[in-house]
Amino acid sequence: MEDPTEQSLWRPLHDLLARLDGEIGQIYTDREIKGLKPTYVRELLQLHLKGPMTITELADAIGRTHSALSQKVSAMRTAGLVRTVPGADARSKQVTLTAKSKKLVELLAAEWRATEAALAELEAELPYPMSQVVRDVEEALAMKSFHDRIMDKLEKLK
Repeated sequence: MEDPTEQSLWRPLHDLLARLDGEIGQIYTDREIKGLKPTYVRELLQLHLKGPMTITELADAIGRTHSALSQKVSAMRTAGLVRTVPGADARSKQVTLTAKSKKLVELLAAEWRATEAALAELEAELPYPMSQVVRDVEEALAMKSFHDRIMDKLEKLK
């Protein structure tokens, strides 16, 4: 069997996103901020702006699953960025910012704005903006889901 992973239309996109995240992460390293990852910033800003939330509320606020947010909250707790306390009932946990992350929120908001400005600058240099690519892909997937597309290809392999 040939290695099917040798060919990948997505690898360049994943590599690009990882590179961009790495360069954002370098900003935190330059400022000697330990444990902060670019993928935590949105959640930390939401907690700062909206106050303590349950994992479910935070997941809903950013459009992710409870399971995914539970794992991320655990990692952010390990990094000392959030803490969890029992919620209104025994099944829920409230997520709150720590003193460490409260000191960072102004920097995180500034970094978010600077990142968006840098992306806008980058898009202006491209013949076809990345944000337009995303809108076009979403439109195509609204007509036929990715799941259905994959299933069609698998059916043809039978």
